[in-house]
Amino acid sequence: MNEKVKNGVNKTYWYEQMQTLRNNNMKFKPYPKYKDSRIDWIGEIPEGWEVRKIKHICNTVAGGTPSTVNLEYWDGDIPWLPSGMVHNNIIGTGDVFKFITLEGLNNSSTKKIRKDSPLIALTGATCGNIAYLTFEATANQSVVGMETNKKSNAKYLYYYLISQREQILINKTGGAQSGINEQNVKDIFCSYPSLTEQTAISNFLDKKIAKTDVLIEKDKRLIELLKEKRTVLINNAVTKGLDPNVKLKDSGIEWIGKIPEGWKVRRLKFMLDNKENSIKTGPFGSQLTIDEMYDSEYKVYNQKNVIKKDEKLGENYVSSEKFKELIAFKTSPSDLLITTRGTIGKTLRLSEKAEIGILHPCLMKINNNKEMILDRYMELIIEDSDLVRIQLQLQSCATTIDVIYQNNLKEIKLFIPPINEQRTIIEYLDRQTLKIDKIIQKIEQKINILEEYKKSLIHHAVTGKIDIREVKI
Repeated sequence: MNEKVKNGVNKTYWYEQMQTLRNNNMKFKPYPKYKDSRIDWIGEIPEGWEVRKIKHICNTVAGGTPSTVNLEYWDGDIPWLPSGMVHNNIIGTGDVFKFITLEGLNNSSTKKIRKDSPLIALTGATCGNIAYLTFEATANQSVVGMETNKKSNAKYLYYYLISQREQILINKTGGAQSGINEQNVKDIFCSYPSLTEQTAISNFLDKKIAKTDVLIEKDKRLIELLKEKRTVLINNAVTKGLDPNVKLKDSGIEWIGKIPEGWKVRRLKFMLDNKENSIKTGPFGSQLTIDEMYDSEYKVYNQKNVIKKDEKLGENYVSSEKFKELIAFKTSPSDLLITTRGTIGKTLRLSEKAEIGILHPCLMKINNNKEMILDRYMELIIEDSDLVRIQLQLQSCATTIDVIYQNNLKEIKLFIPPINEQRTIIEYLDRQTLKIDKIIQKIEQKINILEEYKKSLIHHAVTGKIDIREVKI
């Protein structure tokens, strides 16, 4: 195991690194003189710089989509990018995208965008996102490419647009297809130094951002290792116990092997409370539509409540009439809620103060027999160990599972130690996982600081707040 994972991360090292990042911009000098750009949100710019609109430094290329019905259009070698790939990044040939034929290109409104061109997403969740295209490609109608002229550096423009995303979104319109349009892109104002300075700034940022990204990737890998360590810790505890010298017996599951002799093997359906609907999946979508969740009487618990571990979140409520109609899906304090679609297997135990409500179609609830298995132990098995996930995968003959079905979950085998041993395992795991979670939280904070540093550095460089012309990199 990685030494940092075993022992945590040195606090002094972290503090010094964070202080270095915070003060990094201070070593860069400003330009000797500034002037008013006459654009309020740009403010002052270096004396030799100009302000120009995108349409004066670029040729914009709108995307389009060949007919999806004609399969002959989609079996070619011309890259075609959806707007979802435009995500403030560099798009390389190793990324996953579709290919269209020359016939598909000629029979649609899409056009080729030359390599080394910034892209901007126009609509939807990615609206205002920027990407840099490193190869010739086409894109869908929610993307505009920007082919710079000979006096403009494409990578400089890419960095500039990333720094101005909030300003770009000012022109965003509402409605179902909310977003911006090609004319909005053409009218974006850009601080504009000489080509020599643009190139110097883009080279400077390329190297600085690359170094920062290496640190971020290392930290993300460290988080992955810590999460793996956490899962192994929990898996061992809920399948082998804490006593390495305990006598073992066959578990009946090949990939588990042996379990402690005093433990019982029980299917989940035999670990439930005897009351009605002790395990229940939310209603079909047709039974509870979006239009019916705008009342104010009974809460609808959804996946966000569970994933965020917050039973108070959400504004979806149904009327008393709808609540009576869906009474079989009623939630009560101490219910264990489980996400069953998309992000699956996350859990939330409703508190004694939780509102009475109903399940969203993407949730399931469980009431376990508390004399056989403790609440917290059930949560650890379902959310934090691989015990349930792997058995569900084996049932579905798949490497991943998209949906948890009630009948499948009921057949899952659990390994149940005596109640007192469950308490001991819970106390041990809560102590150990808390230590790991705190380290992960600190690393995530460091990543956030690094991301903010990147944004700050890009903004200061492309708006002329720092002079990097003589900076050695």
